[in-house]
Amino acid sequence: MSVFIFPAVVSAGVFLLAFFWGGLPAFLLVALLAILETTLSFDNAVVNAKVLGRMDARWQRRFLVWGIPVAVFGTRFVLPILIVAAAAFLSPVEVAKLAFFDAQQYGVHLKDAHTAIAAFGSAFLLMVSLKFFFDERKTVHWIEIIERHLTRWGGIAAIEIIITLSVMLLCALLVPGETLTVLVAGVIGVVLFVVMEAVAQSFEVETDSATGLAGAALFVYLNILDAAFSLDGVVGAFAITSGLPVIIGGLGIGALFVRSFTVYLVRAKTLDTLVYIEHGAHWAIFGLALSMMAGIFMHVPEAITGLIGLVFIVLAYISSHRERTRFAPR
Repeated sequence: MSVFIFPAVVSAGVFLLAFFWGGLPAFLLVALLAILETTLSFDNAVVNAKVLGRMDARWQRRFLVWGIPVAVFGTRFVLPILIVAAAAFLSPVEVAKLAFFDAQQYGVHLKDAHTAIAAFGSAFLLMVSLKFFFDERKTVHWIEIIERHLTRWGGIAAIEIIITLSVMLLCALLVPGETLTVLVAGVIGVVLFVVMEAVAQSFEVETDSATGLAGAALFVYLNILDAAFSLDGVVGAFAITSGLPVIIGGLGIGALFVRSFTVYLVRAKTLDTLVYIEHGAHWAIFGLALSMMAGIFMHVPEAITGLIGLVFIVLAYISSHRERTRFAPR
């Protein structure tokens, strides 16, 4: 449990700063955002743990330490600024000024860019989930009636790409005013996933444990995966408060605990004993992808998005526990 000491100390410092900066309201908002970010990202932690298990101890430490600035300032600050700049045809510097000095207007621009964020995130996460379910080598099935049939279809080359691009094309046709935005963002999500998968696999051909360049490739892949999971949450955070320091503090605490939980899952070898947890996580990702896709057309409450992941993870845990009990020696 020592892996949670560092996030606990950092969280205490952030809470103190929030209290001195904005009093009890800021303190409570940071706590709310931290709880939401942590609970909504359990599926992310499980999937990350599977990838992290292929990395050596050095890259696991780097994921926890170096990855935090990337997660907090990269995914939850810099990346939204770049997306807003592209969507609003503003310079990144101008958008950064809005973020610091006019958070309310920045939040408006961020919401205006929601279609692009939803299209990119849904395409990327759909690729993550379909890649898992169409894997012909997968022999363990949780929702067997569905998963067993999906693995049989996995023999079709690039089937997950075909399905994802077809779905994004349909979405683009259903929103005439945003057709180009949905298509471009969706294609970028698919291409980015394919490139990162190809790079990671090419470095791992000759080794079972990712070290050196292979570890670096997986490190980048994990951070992109984290970004896809978190983008919609960033938009949702501005629906709660427009205070940028509060948002960065709350989401940053959540990101830190999620990454620590990921490392804990790897070191405790939880995925080896709870055989369906990984399946539940990918069903949660599939649900999140559909939720983000629905967000192209309508507002999807963050509570629903979070419950999708939580329900699948809990059900997968229960099934895994029953399976482990059934085969346990008596």
